[in-house]
Amino acid sequence: MNCRTPALALAWVLVAGSQVAEAKCLADRAIFQGRDRVIEIAVEIADDPAERARGLMFRQELPQGQGMLFVYEHPQPVSFWMRNTLIALDMVFIDARGEVRHVHDMARPLDETAIPGAAPGDAAPERLMVLELPGGDAARLGLVPGMILSHPLLPQGTALAPCG
Repeated sequence: MNCRTPALALAWVLVAGSQVAEAKCLADRAIFQGRDRVIEIAVEIADDPAERARGLMFRQELPQGQGMLFVYEHPQPVSFWMRNTLIALDMVFIDARGEVRHVHDMARPLDETAIPGAAPGDAAPERLMVLELPGGDAARLGLVPGMILSHPLLPQGTALAPCG
């Protein structure tokens, strides 16, 4: 599935309580639920090897509240680097249930150092998705490990917040 629609503005909505709700999902939106908020981010999808290899290389800018969602065929250990990437990025690593497991803030442009998808000691380092955002967006939006993603490309039968 390729999703190349223009990204729209970011929506940020507060919700009451801490229970994860069923979400209405769109392929071009990543919806994260936390204890006291829902964060919606406009995304482009990179779901085949060529798209994932190119990623955000050579881009001069990425507006706040927008990103690229890398989707793998199956959960696996992943690592990223910043070869030919001209802008600082935050990377949000997501497991097959949609849980944010690790966030790497402010990856340096053009740095070829591997950025692992799992924090040290993570007993389940496999990731199904990685969201790249403009550097500083994860902190600005409050995206942290433990938040839950709703997205139609997650396996809906085991997703923590399936699409409604």
